[in-house]
Amino acid sequence: MRRETLVVLLLVVAVLLPMWYVALQGEPPSEQIEIDQSVTEMQPLQEIIDTPEKLAPSQVGVIVWIALFGLVAVLTAVHRFMDSAVRGEQTENTAVADGGSVGLPWFWTDDRWVVEYRDASDAIEGIVAMGGLTILSIVFAALFTGEYLTLARTQYFGVYAMGMFVSLALLTVSYYAWFLPHVEVAERRGH
Repeated sequence: MRRETLVVLLLVVAVLLPMWYVALQGEPPSEQIEIDQSVTEMQPLQEIIDTPEKLAPSQVGVIVWIALFGLVAVLTAVHRFMDSAVRGEQTENTAVADGGSVGLPWFWTDDRWVVEYRDASDAIEGIVAMGGLTILSIVFAALFTGEYLTLARTQYFGVYAMGMFVSLALLTVSYYAWFLPHVEVAERRGH
């Protein structure tokens, strides 16, 4: 693990531990109200994992902070994937020397020029990844719709919506990583 990553993780833990201690002093847990199983077989409160029935505002705050730090970690991982795994694999690096031209005409002005241009890889892995993620987003959309149309089972809305949105986001990342060229442009600015 890199030193910078370890320092960031230690800072996050140093901030979250006191917050979580305060959050533990919150409201006592409440009991779940269930449907009488002798009357019906429906279980609308059944969950994938056991979760608390009631959270104090301080506990919600800590959970939100953990989710935000998790989101930053995921965005960092996706960005590094796009830069190193896909763009770093290319052996053909078409760097443009002074006086060369590449790209669209609006790249080139008296004060702007292309410094580096790498064409899209168009690799078969990108097509496979995009096809799989497209199918996955369709499946989650169908599950979400099916959950909406049933009368009693609406407890998995969040799981299906998350799966659909994450697969659509990864579909966008895959398109960017494998099918868009990398262009670095320098621009002269006057103050």
